[in-house]
Amino acid sequence: MTGVELRRVRPEELAAAGDVCVAAYEPFLTGAEDDYRERLRDVATRDSQAEVWVALLDGRVAGVVTWCPPGSPWREIGRDDEGEFRMLAVDPSAQGAGVGTALAMLCEEHSRASGATGMALSSLATMTAAHRMYARLGYERDPGRDWSPLPGVDLLAFRKSF
Repeated sequence: MTGVELRRVRPEELAAAGDVCVAAYEPFLTGAEDDYRERLRDVATRDSQAEVWVALLDGRVAGVVTWCPPGSPWREIGRDDEGEFRMLAVDPSAQGAGVGTALAMLCEEHSRASGATGMALSSLATMTAAHRMYARLGYERDPGRDWSPLPGVDLLAFRKSF
């Protein structure tokens, strides 16, 4: 994609990456009291326990994703032979520009390089725009791995084989 730079998040970008993550997920949070907002904002912890990657458009953070390498505590449903990513988020002003696709493909490349033969991820049922992107990239629903981390939070599982 022209004009998009993909790289690991830098310390001076942690706050901006957290802001992008919260802005993208805001429509899916349950209100001001939703504790997940702080988990989304805490990019520093994720980057210390996994790998946080950013997409820059015109020098600003426009997207962020957490790639969960083997052994990362951020892995949720990935099997030993699968890669996994979480918290894929695109600034609302950049949605539809291919930023999410570029970040998802980057995670696939890293997973292949680490020996994975596929990818797995979870998504809220209401994240239909993300589901369309996953379908375009070749992901299929994997209902046998759907799960609920908390009461009322139902996650759909998706997988892709390489």
